[in-house]
Amino acid sequence: MSESASDLLCLFAAAFVATIGAVHDVRSRRIPNSLTLPGIVFGLLLHLLLGGWRQLGASVWAGIVCGLVFLAFYLAGGMGGGDVKLMAAAGCIAGLPSVASLLILTALAGGVQAVGVAVAKRSVKRTFLNLRSLAVHHASQGITPHPELHAGNTRTLRMPYGLAIAAGSVLNLCLALAQR
Repeated sequence: MSESASDLLCLFAAAFVATIGAVHDVRSRRIPNSLTLPGIVFGLLLHLLLGGWRQLGASVWAGIVCGLVFLAFYLAGGMGGGDVKLMAAAGCIAGLPSVASLLILTALAGGVQAVGVAVAKRSVKRTFLNLRSLAVHHASQGITPHPELHAGNTRTLRMPYGLAIAAGSVLNLCLALAQR
């Protein structure tokens, strides 16, 4: 299999796993370990089979980078642990060369989703005031959850971020296909 074909296979597999995670997240507001952990193992084995030990190592780093970026948001109270694990799985499967675009496209998809949710819930003004409050809190308190504005508070506006991870993964695949 050519390098280009194996890269596309990995991006397709990442989008597939992320989409399954998004479906779970939308339906139950949870992303199960029974998806994320096998997804990570699958990504590692896929890269080992396609490119040997060196590519396996790169896949490990891809998962670590994606997981650590999202871990920061988890520690700040902005998302659940399933989102972190799904992003780590998507990173492991997509591979190290795709990590930057995967993270950027996922963040953009999440931003669009957040604006859409705020508009749909008619809480745009409140959302921007909350963003200001979060910025002030994190500037003074560091990466600690805000006392009220965190993912665990059922009274705050929340969204299934697995959907943004899936969108970022699908967009990453589409970008790669467009560049062929």
